[in-house]
Amino acid sequence: MAVYYQEGQQGGIFQHDNTRPPSETQVFPLLSLKGKTAIVTGGGDGFGLAIAEAFAEAGANVALWYNNNKSAVDKAANISATYNRIEGKAYQVEVTDEEAVNTAVDNSVKDLGGVLDVFVANAGISWYTGNIIDSDTDTFKNILDVNLLSVYYAAKAAGKYFRRQKLDASDKELDNKKAARYSHGSFIITSSIAATRQLMPQYLTPYGISKAALNQFTRCLAGEWVQFARVNSVSAGYVLTKLTEPATEIMFEAWKGRVPMGQCWGN
Repeated sequence: MAVYYQEGQQGGIFQHDNTRPPSETQVFPLLSLKGKTAIVTGGGDGFGLAIAEAFAEAGANVALWYNNNKSAVDKAANISATYNRIEGKAYQVEVTDEEAVNTAVDNSVKDLGGVLDVFVANAGISWYTGNIIDSDTDTFKNILDVNLLSVYYAAKAAGKYFRRQKLDASDKELDNKKAARYSHGSFIITSSIAATRQLMPQYLTPYGISKAALNQFTRCLAGEWVQFARVNSVSAGYVLTKLTEPATEIMFEAWKGRVPMGQCWGN
């Protein structure tokens, strides 16, 4: 039986100096995204929009992916108008369609400079149909499609760019575009505290399962991509967005009672 070691290993042991620290020593230049390109899924509102705006403020051109929230088009235009020399573009993408994801990544990269630096897999949905015994299987599957499989599709599409940009020295056209500014890719996944604990009093079993899978996906992918990209996830707590609007006052009180500071919202 063939044994396949992860790239960046020799005999199952990671090579030394797979990655190098940046040469910059000052804090703000380290945080700069000047000239870089970022794609953010679920970029029309909530976390996604806030991330896109922050990236633009740091100097990145941003592609806002949305599904039904057509206000993303105006919000992308507003990013371009607000941040000098920054381009924001909106793309309507069905993230559960692998071919649509591949096409959208290609179009986003082509429109915004030819190099992909950052991909934020943020699109997701929650669970509002109660316990799993009394809910239908199709709704359960849809949670996994949107929250988990869409990230897998995005990772495959973005990872091909990250790997080629870092390791393929034969692509002269790409070499000219990325010049000296490209170092490695960054793939960021929006997870949740629901991945590691049961949240009360609401039922969130399928949601928690999907986010727990994303946490392990992050760990495994970070090892696979060590030569050409970083992979991280962010486990958010309760934040006041459209996703949490259906929550009731009873839920608010229960959540606050579990937090020492007695408040549950970030915004």
